[in-house]
Amino acid sequence: TLSLQALVNQQRILAVDAIRCPATIILRSRRASLCSLSQAQKNRVAGGPGLEDFLPNAQRPPARLRLPDWLKREIPAGGQFAKMQRSLRQLKLHTVCEEARCPNIGECWSGEAATATIMLMGDTCTRACRFCSVKTSLKPPPLDPMEPANTAKAVAGWSGHYVVLTSVDRDDLADGGAGHIGATVSEILRLRPDMLVECLVPDFRGRPDCMETVVLSGPQVLAHNLETVESLQRLVRDPKATYRQSLDALSHAKRCRPDVVTKSSLMLGLGETDDEILKAMEDLRSVGVEALTLGQYVQPTKRHLKVRDYVTPEAFKSWEERGKAMGFLYVASGPLVRSSYKAGEYYLAAVVRQKRGD
Repeated sequence: TLSLQALVNQQRILAVDAIRCPATIILRSRRASLCSLSQAQKNRVAGGPGLEDFLPNAQRPPARLRLPDWLKREIPAGGQFAKMQRSLRQLKLHTVCEEARCPNIGECWSGEAATATIMLMGDTCTRACRFCSVKTSLKPPPLDPMEPANTAKAVAGWSGHYVVLTSVDRDDLADGGAGHIGATVSEILRLRPDMLVECLVPDFRGRPDCMETVVLSGPQVLAHNLETVESLQRLVRDPKATYRQSLDALSHAKRCRPDVVTKSSLMLGLGETDDEILKAMEDLRSVGVEALTLGQYVQPTKRHLKVRDYVTPEAFKSWEERGKAMGFLYVASGPLVRSSYKAGEYYLAAVVRQKRGD
């Protein structure tokens, strides 16, 4: 593999060649250099210098905002963390915790009640949202037919009673992967009937039949993220995803199974206004959403959208209070809150049991 200094030197050469050579030659040479890098080095390339850093008098974009202290977390480590990582690798399972670079991974993967959010259908998404660090491709690898069984096997060995399943978007599949997700839920509940299952699902391109497949497989919580306010949808999300389509997906899930708890999430810090946040919350309540999470957007690499502002913990607390006043049964709002977050599972489990009359 290339040393970091050699990599920087290559980037300088490519920057100069970009002025002289056809684009196809530059792309070919860049791909060749990246092929010899480890994944860790590729991540450093993504967050490293851009072309403007090597050109004289180039207009540089505004500097990124400094990360505030309340968003800094310790590097994850420990025996339970390593054990969780090994078990997932052995069963060839992916997690959104790793793929999306979640800052809470150290907390969720440690302790006696360690848990992970399993990401179904591989680690490659057919959409390219500008906030997300998951890999993208129009033709991802085929589904692993053993994934439902392997996922259930992993979850059955956990000491907790709540699991979150999410997935990449698979627009290349006829049903968007709904059948695969449903099969996984069914297998988990077969092995662990006491397990509460939350499914964080795609919009399935607005197809109600696909949403029904997942909802009727038995999850107690059905989540689909609105992600951001209406005015920022095209900037933040892939063009295949729309504000109305997401609201319709949540609405249909609730109509299909009124007893299921529906849930959604908003990222703050992308340039939205308070009025827009409030409108998004009202729209979610209007389609029956009962659980809401609000968290700070953090730029995963230099290629992704920049943070426009860091929302204070006090402001997040205010949004939590407003959400509860609007009638949400559960609101988690804080800088480090994510749509699937261990600290919130206990409260959601209580909501589910209360609705069931347990």
